Amino acid sequence: MARWLRPLVGALLLLEGAAALSFLHHRYEELVQALFRVQSQCPYVTRIYSIGRSVEGRHLYVLEFSDSPGVHERLEPEFKYVGNMHGNEVLGRELLLQLSEFLCEEYRRGNERITRLIHDTRIHIMPSMNPDGYEVAAKQGPDSNGYLTGRNNANGVDLNRNFPDLNTLMYYSREISGPNHHIPLPDNWKSQVEPETLAVIQWISSYNFVLSANLHGGAVVANYPYDKSQDQRFRSHRRTVNTPTPDDKLFQKLAKTYSYAHSWMHRGWNCGDYFADGITNGASWYSLSKGMQDFNYLYTNCFEITLELSCNKFPPKEDLERQWMANREALVSFIEEVHQGIKGLVSDENNNGIAGAVISVQGISHDITSGDMGDYFRLLLPGTYTVTASAEGYQPQTVTTTVGPAAPSLVHFQLKQEAVRKPPERKASGTRMNNKAVQKKVVPRATRRGTQR
Repeated sequence: MARWLRPLVGALLLLEGAAALSFLHHRYEELVQALFRVQSQCPYVTRIYSIGRSVEGRHLYVLEFSDSPGVHERLEPEFKYVGNMHGNEVLGRELLLQLSEFLCEEYRRGNERITRLIHDTRIHIMPSMNPDGYEVAAKQGPDSNGYLTGRNNANGVDLNRNFPDLNTLMYYSREISGPNHHIPLPDNWKSQVEPETLAVIQWISSYNFVLSANLHGGAVVANYPYDKSQDQRFRSHRRTVNTPTPDDKLFQKLAKTYSYAHSWMHRGWNCGDYFADGITNGASWYSLSKGMQDFNYLYTNCFEITLELSCNKFPPKEDLERQWMANREALVSFIEEVHQGIKGLVSDENNNGIAGAVISVQGISHDITSGDMGDYFRLLLPGTYTVTASAEGYQPQTVTTTVGPAAPSLVHFQLKQEAVRKPPERKASGTRMNNKAVQKKVVPRATRRGTQR
C-alpha cells in the first residue's frame, strides 16, 4: 500500500468505534477489570491467561484473540504485543487496552478486516510486563513523575537489561562460523533474572511466536535489532555503530510499516531527535545489553521490534485519545505483517509433523524451526528464495520458491528417513554356531570392563 494512503486508511477504519472507548489511566485493578470486560464482551474469540506474577504478586495477564482461543491451529501464526516493560512508560499500556477494546468491538460490528485478522492470526496482548513499577509511577502521576520513577521493577531492576546476554555469545560464535539463532541459555540463567523476566522467557519458549513488538516511551521511533553492538570498548551513551542482523532489510520494512502508518513517527523529527523514516537500528542509536528484542531474535523464532511512542513517558489522560488515533492504524497494520514470507508443514513420509525441523534460507544466515505440529513460519521480503528443511534422522529437502507482496507462499516439505545400516549377520554352520568361530571371537575393548567412552 502506498505510504500516503496509510493515514487515510486509518481514518476510515471505523472511526465511529472510537466513541465507545474510555481514555484514562488504568491502575492494576482497573486494568484487570478492563481485560475481563473485553473477554466477557467477546467470549468466543478471546481468552485471558497469566504467564506468572510480578515481585509483589501481581499477575502478568495476557489477552488472546483467536477464532479458537487457547488452541494453536496449524499454519496460523502467533503474534504478541508487550507493553509497560518500564513501569513509568505508560502509553503502550493504555494503547494495548484500547486496542483490545477496539478489536472486540469491531469484531462484533462485523468489520471484515478485523474479523479476518482474528480468524487468521492468534494475537496475544500483554498490556503490562511491569505492573509493580507502574503503581510506583502512577502514585506520582503525570504531572510530577520523574524520568526514572517507577521505571524498574520492585527489586529495582531494569527489565530491559535483564535477559541473558546472548549477543556476546553470538558475536563470539560468529567469529568461529557458529550459529546466530536458537542460542542455548547459560546453565545458571534462572538465578540471574527477575520473576517478570523469567515468566516472559518461559512464555516465549512455550509459544511459537513469529512477530512481536514491545511498546516504550521517551522517544518516537521504531527501533529494530540488533540493540547491542559488538564493539563495547567505547561506552558513550549515544554512538553510531550500526549493527544489522542477517534480516536487516526485513526489519527495516517491519519498522517502516509502523512508522508510516503512524500519524507523525515517519516524519523523523520528534522529541528533539531525528530518525530518517522514523526508524533506527538499535545499536546505531545507542548500544543496549541484555535487551528483550535481541533475545527474541537470538533465542526463538520471533522477530521483535521496539516501539518508542511518545516524548512524554506519562502523558496526561487528555492526550490519550489523540495518541490512540495516531497509533490505531499502525497497531493493526503491524499485526498484519505476520502474514508474509513463507509458511508450511514439515512432515515425514506418513504425514506426521516433524517438530524442531530447521528451515534455512540461502543467503540469509539465520534459521528458524518448525513448531510442535510441524508447521513453520519464515518472514521474508518479496523475492525468489532457495529454502532447505532438515531434521535429525531425515534427508534434507531443498526447494526454490517465489514470495509475493500480498500473502505468504505455502511451501510444504516431506522428509524421507535416512537409510539405517544393518549390522552384518554372523555366519553359522547349519543351525549351530561354529565353535571355533566363537572361541576366536574378539570381545570389543569397550565392553571388557563395563561401558566406557
